[in-house]
Amino acid sequence: MIQRRVVVVVYSGVQALDVTGPVEVFDTVNRRLAGQGVGYRIEYVSADAPLVRTSVGLVVQAAPLEEAVGPIDTLVVPGGWGLREALGDRRLVSWIGEAAARSRRVASVCGGAFLLAEAGLLDGRRATTHWAYCEQFAHRYPRVTVDSGPIFVWDGRYVTSAGVSTGIDMALALVEADHGAGVALEMARYLVLFFKRHGGQSQFSAVLEAQLADRLPIRAAQEWILDHLEKPLPVAELARRANMSPRNFARVFRREVGTTPGQYVERMRIARARELLETTELPISHVARRCGFPAVETFLRSFGRTMGLAPGEYRQRFQVLSPAGLIVAPGRDDFAEVGS
Repeated sequence: MIQRRVVVVVYSGVQALDVTGPVEVFDTVNRRLAGQGVGYRIEYVSADAPLVRTSVGLVVQAAPLEEAVGPIDTLVVPGGWGLREALGDRRLVSWIGEAAARSRRVASVCGGAFLLAEAGLLDGRRATTHWAYCEQFAHRYPRVTVDSGPIFVWDGRYVTSAGVSTGIDMALALVEADHGAGVALEMARYLVLFFKRHGGQSQFSAVLEAQLADRLPIRAAQEWILDHLEKPLPVAELARRANMSPRNFARVFRREVGTTPGQYVERMRIARARELLETTELPISHVARRCGFPAVETFLRSFGRTMGLAPGEYRQRFQVLSPAGLIVAPGRDDFAEVGS
């Protein structure tokens, strides 16, 4: 059996999900593909071995750094509230640099990119980290080209991901590179993920932006929007549904939802378009019409601006046919105290 060696670096105060998110993906491959001769061998190493307490109190049993000898397939470096102290641990930073040299690829989750950059591994490369720390990251490591937009960035053999849950998306991309898109999408479905997100997707999710407002009139308007995306949705009509004046509606909507009514409508239309692209074979022009875009060209511009790729390319990446022929979608500190 071929097992790819995955070495995860942990330290006191490491973000638990930064560790367990990617590891669950690799372990799911092991369980789902058991008997097929492929898998991952997961190891944990730490300068704080043998028992390392995570940010939420879970304890990870890890081997000392010096015991992790030999070739590594994937080195994973997570972030966490203990990152400030980890950056000051010269032995740990030096070991990461040395271990990276004998790794086929190196991945970071969230603030883990700081440790890679501290070891000099990202100089001259493009990278990302949690949006809240991108400015500080760029200031601290001017030789790194920081991209605050994508959920993960792949540059050569280095992959850096944004905040917390994006480590799962990154791990799925690594699985896809190892075993193909079909396996990665099967793992996403098994883990009950809505879909496997493309690396160029924005860190700001339309799903998060769809959270309902606290005030009932605004919430009712949001629900009406989602039920009528194929129709024109001018502010005047939305305000009438909320029994408010257009000016007051726009002001309250922005305060409650964090975006203007027009921006919200566009993002929900894109979210609906993604669903149709993933789960149907409708022509692009029909998708645009069902989502309320007045012209295909408008849809193409809006989708490309939001998702970072064209609708056709998105469908190619994320649409999967089931055996029955149906389409199935797989589903605060400041950096002075950098956290994940």
